[in-house]
Amino acid sequence: MIRAAVLGSPIEHSLSPVLHRAAYQELGLDDWSYDRFEIDEAALPKFVAGLGPEWAGLSLTMPLKRAIIPLLHGISDTAASVEAVNTVVLTRDGRRLGDNTDIPGIVSALHERGVDEVDSATILGAGATASSALAALARTCTGEVTVYVRSKARADEMQEWGERLGVAVRTADWTDAAEGLGAPLVIATTPARATDWLADHVPAGGAGTLFDVLYDPWPTALAAAWSQHGGRLLGGLDLLVHQAVLQVEQMTGRHTAPLAAMRAAGEAALRTRH
Repeated sequence: MIRAAVLGSPIEHSLSPVLHRAAYQELGLDDWSYDRFEIDEAALPKFVAGLGPEWAGLSLTMPLKRAIIPLLHGISDTAASVEAVNTVVLTRDGRRLGDNTDIPGIVSALHERGVDEVDSATILGAGATASSALAALARTCTGEVTVYVRSKARADEMQEWGERLGVAVRTADWTDAAEGLGAPLVIATTPARATDWLADHVPAGGAGTLFDVLYDPWPTALAAAWSQHGGRLLGGLDLLVHQAVLQVEQMTGRHTAPLAAMRAAGEAALRTRH
């Protein structure tokens, strides 16, 4: 049996096992398994050290995306650009190689919906996902990115990420976030309910594209209002599926993962939660 798994804490909510198992079934990989493990930063080194030759890969969620880096033999330029690894491939010669599929996952999800290039963008929030969103915008946004934040420390951090990634970043106070909803692309990276107050400020008839990285609960109040106003809408499941497609391809060595089957499995799993 060839093994893979997702690690994190908390982990019971993760849809990764549903998506990866659906891919294995579609690809005829009957000897592959994918599990979830509740692992925090303190427990991570021992877990990784105990991985045997039957292991092909790991998916990492919070709070492990940076904690895993010292335990690896190398990381991709993409992962290094945001100092975050969400994918580990274990090679046959015993090496552990890290990558970040969140960034190309965001780009691929936008491309699927016809968003290939914008001249400006808004990011709501400045947490862990915001740096990946900014890195994705380095590939899709030709102009300025405005990031709405709650503190000067977060503002300074996003300015530093912008300089590092080659993106023109302007920061603004969170209380003014409604002003950013008129951008052609808005990426919401905040926790559940944080953007609910913005639902009443969606531009009437002029909404562009909203990419809200949450998938449970869905839709968020902002996403529902966005859809009602005719704007293009992407959700957290879009990101989850597209980044998982890239993980499956890297871990299995198959060139094309079954995106449609993975998305259908994720949608079915979410329906059972409501």
